Amino acid sequence: MVRIVNGDTWILLRGLMREQRHWGAFPATLAAALPDARIITPDLPGNGERHLLDSATRVTDIVEFCRQDLLARGLTPPYRLLALSLGGMVAVEWAGKYPQEIASCVLINTSMRPYSPFYRRLRWQNYPALLRQLLLGDQASQEALILRLTSFRYGADNAALVDQWLAYQRQYPVSRRNALRQLLSAARFRAPAIRPAIPLLVLAGSRDRLVDPGCSRRLARAWQTACENHPDAGHDLPLDQPDWVAQTVAQWLGGADRKT
Repeated sequence: MVRIVNGDTWILLRGLMREQRHWGAFPATLAAALPDARIITPDLPGNGERHLLDSATRVTDIVEFCRQDLLARGLTPPYRLLALSLGGMVAVEWAGKYPQEIASCVLINTSMRPYSPFYRRLRWQNYPALLRQLLLGDQASQEALILRLTSFRYGADNAALVDQWLAYQRQYPVSRRNALRQLLSAARFRAPAIRPAIPLLVLAGSRDRLVDPGCSRRLARAWQTACENHPDAGHDLPLDQPDWVAQTVAQWLGGADRKT
């Protein structure tokens, strides 16, 4: 059962090649919906302020990095996790390995073996564009492609947002080596057959161009946990529909709390 406690610490975990600034205004939106919460947005190794570190090639190593990072900040468990894409794999591994450290978990547009095949976890229609980017692309085309694949709301044409992301990348560049290491960690991760023994909420955007949204639904069915879909959001649900995400999380917590 989920119980809202004053001073809950929420850890927000992003996905491949993204850093804390890519959350945009969402942490403030979530804080408004959960006024007693403390919101923490760590950078994973190889991204953002940690861009000079080697990215982990195993999700379990990312978990250990996050645990040590939070303890070094003086933040002790239990934590609540809100995690997007690769961050969702980190959250599941964390909750499975150290369930006593995690009070609850919200998984957003994540996909995992064995519940979904690789061509749905990364839509096969994107393979040519991703390959061209890997072989011939520059930073500007990379950020434009990421926005197009991850945002339904802004992906068609938003030069200002692309420029902002490009500035992030130029300040804290994610090396091609680290990008590949992150992809490897995601590709080799396998979720447990039995769901982690914590309250879970799965969120998905029905207009996800990067990952088949059915991956989230299949995971939720397999683990018999709550699942909510937004009809007009893409892969980066907190970017496309931040208010909906925050309110859905708050309502889920409140509803579970009333049952206690």
